[in-house]
Amino acid sequence: MGDPHGPAGDRHGRAVEALRRSYAAVPAGEPVRLAKRTSNLFRPRAATASPGLDVGGLTGVLGVDPVARTADVQGMCTYEDLVAVTLSYGLMPLVVPQLRTITLGGAVTGLGIESTSFRNGLPHESVVEMDVLTGAGDLLTTGPDGPHADLFAAFPNSLGSLGYATRLRIELQPVRRYVALRNVRFTDLDALVDAIGAVTATRAWAGRPVDAMDGVVFAPDEAYLVLGTFTDDTHPADGGLRRPSDYTRREIYYRSLSRRGHDLLSSHDYLWRWDTDWFWCSRAFGAQHPVVRRLWPARWRRSDVYHRLVRLEHRYGIAARMGRWRGRPPRERVVQDVEIPLVGTADFLRWFAREVGMAPVWLCPLRLREPVGPGSARVWPLYPLRRGETYVNVGFWGSVPIAPGAADGDVNRAVERAVARAGGHKSLYSDAYYDRAEFAQLYGGAVYRAVKDRYDPEHRLTGLYEKAVARQ
Repeated sequence: MGDPHGPAGDRHGRAVEALRRSYAAVPAGEPVRLAKRTSNLFRPRAATASPGLDVGGLTGVLGVDPVARTADVQGMCTYEDLVAVTLSYGLMPLVVPQLRTITLGGAVTGLGIESTSFRNGLPHESVVEMDVLTGAGDLLTTGPDGPHADLFAAFPNSLGSLGYATRLRIELQPVRRYVALRNVRFTDLDALVDAIGAVTATRAWAGRPVDAMDGVVFAPDEAYLVLGTFTDDTHPADGGLRRPSDYTRREIYYRSLSRRGHDLLSSHDYLWRWDTDWFWCSRAFGAQHPVVRRLWPARWRRSDVYHRLVRLEHRYGIAARMGRWRGRPPRERVVQDVEIPLVGTADFLRWFAREVGMAPVWLCPLRLREPVGPGSARVWPLYPLRRGETYVNVGFWGSVPIAPGAADGDVNRAVERAVARAGGHKSLYSDAYYDRAEFAQLYGGAVYRAVKDRYDPEHRLTGLYEKAVARQ
């Protein structure tokens, strides 16, 4: 682990002090925001003239302990930079969200997920301790026990409304050189759900261990469960590919699922397999057209580039104006990740295909991590998933025409109602339409208010409801 009194520790200390000074410089009553170049949020926010918080020095890895399998990481460090360091030790975070520029602090305060979540839960569950700059301007070290355990528990899904993580110590896991994949096709959603339950229970499929699991639904009668096994072997016994695939060039990852029963990726390329085409969303920019793909520089085939294009559209509305000029109906953005209990997943997918009609959709099973000892089961009140229950994250990202007589937001509201009927939860990185009472019931309102009043008594930081629903 890095020496807290060495050069890295000194640089971190100076970076924290710069953050605290910039926080103190924000005028009272003005919104407090991070001055960062990238964002993975899909909520347009009200403009502000107040200076952003200086987080420029909080973007690195402070140290890795390969024996304890932990890393000390600054809050604004992207997973791309974090993984580049940990892979050199043969280690990776327990959960690596699928987009390169998601930050560790962002994945903890805003939730993250990926294909190891069926066994490792969500990123915040592998945090051992963290330093948080609170709304009161205090820098506190928090953990599952001790005087600030309430802040530690309420931090996940607080979206920066309780404070900002400056340093996090996280658990790591061993990783092999490659990930061997089996793309298992299903023509029946109930059979797909049964398979997810079986793999989650046994961590195996057809006699082989499963270390990672996600899936894609193209239609109710065409879905794929992608089962990954960490390996150093490029000659799998089941006859899979011997040479690792490369989806950073002309081939497109999600299209391979229907063509290949087996695949092989380097561990690095597996972790970022979705980033090159932002799952399948790059098609909206023409980046999947063969001619455009040859001309589009590979270094620009990244999720953060696509996201910048989306922000430009939010600002200038060029595509919306062109649509109106061509006589096309206005469109509603439907960009959501929702957690549905496994038992209701097939019904939700059928409802979604019938009522919304967007495809493909991403599936990512998850369970809260199993307790490692007596009394170790943690509660995360702002995103209260039930311990011992398997959920499936269903991700869908795109837009739909607004029907005559309908209003912008109607489809998203219908999704929220369907998620509630299924007993699920919705992530808050995108549009939300709940009223205050329902929002408080779903996202730990009583606990949140108590923690907010304790650590941000003047409510300098924008509240969770104001951020998630009011777009402040």
